[in-house]
Amino acid sequence: MPQTETPNEVNPATEDHSDAGQFQAAPVLTFSFAHAANDAYTSFLAPLLPTLIPRLMISNTQAGLLALIQSAPALLQPAIGHLADRASLRWLVILGPALAATMMSLLGVAPGYLVAAVLVLVAGLSSATLHAAAPAMAGRLSGLHLGRGLGLWNVGGYLGLALGPVLVAAVVHFRSAADTPWLMIGGWGASAVLYLRLRNVALYVPSPAASAPWRKGWERMRPMLLPVTGIAFTRSLLYAASVTFLPTLLTEQGSELWRAGVALSALQIASACGALIAGTLSDRFGRRPVIVASVSLPSLLLVLLVYLRGWEQMSVLLALGVTVPAAHVVLMAMMQENCPDNRALANGVFLSLAFLSESIGAVVVGALADLFGLRIAFVVAAVVLLAGLPLVFLLPDKRRSSLHVAAHA
Repeated sequence: MPQTETPNEVNPATEDHSDAGQFQAAPVLTFSFAHAANDAYTSFLAPLLPTLIPRLMISNTQAGLLALIQSAPALLQPAIGHLADRASLRWLVILGPALAATMMSLLGVAPGYLVAAVLVLVAGLSSATLHAAAPAMAGRLSGLHLGRGLGLWNVGGYLGLALGPVLVAAVVHFRSAADTPWLMIGGWGASAVLYLRLRNVALYVPSPAASAPWRKGWERMRPMLLPVTGIAFTRSLLYAASVTFLPTLLTEQGSELWRAGVALSALQIASACGALIAGTLSDRFGRRPVIVASVSLPSLLLVLLVYLRGWEQMSVLLALGVTVPAAHVVLMAMMQENCPDNRALANGVFLSLAFLSESIGAVVVGALADLFGLRIAFVVAAVVLLAGLPLVFLLPDKRRSSLHVAAHA
């Protein structure tokens, strides 16, 4: 259950070092580890789809719907974030990897589509809580280096997304899908590590957010909602194509499942690098130029990915991985900058838009694949991505100084 801080709780974060603009590496890296552990397990769905589709006798559209069900709890993230601005959700973050590991490890032995849907839904609920609460704390502890801090937060997620597909694909390839439940042991171990690191650190820092009404935060973020929502949805097909359906595309092109899993992991490792680079560059050169690059370049790379093979295809895959996460990282930073007193609320709103749009994108790409094939679906995703480019210029041109002002008020 969510809990407020008690007087005797040791909480080094309560000094709110962001006031001095300092970057607190150790706690930020701890939250990044939590992100990595959680996302390693939630990423099991994509590499398991080539196995689940024939075993459960489902269509590509139904497979994409599983991704939508998994991300549906993201709709609750604004409410979770509003709560996280006022109370500690430490225990829910600590137990997040264990719960996600249990649900997703059982997916390999799900006896039917309904059971598979329930498993991914529960995993999605746990993941939604972690994603709504932890990035806000990471942002506070990043001081005036918000882009770098959120870049590191996303590095953890991408590294988890890189490890997960290789891990589950290796188990299925060298053992069988019936052995995937054993993988949940790692998630419980990760939660044990998080308990040792976070048991005395609450995910709540007394701040003006404690008295700031949600309406105030909503008013501050409202001018950004139109462009952010538009960019999120135009990017959704890109994400679905490059992540959810990448293993399926590669297996259709003749790759073995384990090779497809390795390719997906390589893309996620490249994305981890891209997230940190994008966040750091946006701190220095501004948010908008980085987003423009993240919208323009992946559209070309996605088309090349479909038509190239061998090492050329792998090179494009790595370049795609570097460029894809930039918009996500920078938009997250911009939302927190605009709502310094309602960070978790703003973060929850942004992530709900991101997760929901990505899941809808998975259904759309799946439907396009059923009608025209995955190659055409990937090309359509590239075209739709470019349609979001004009929306970038509706975003603020320069970093807002609100964080700096709030820190010294």
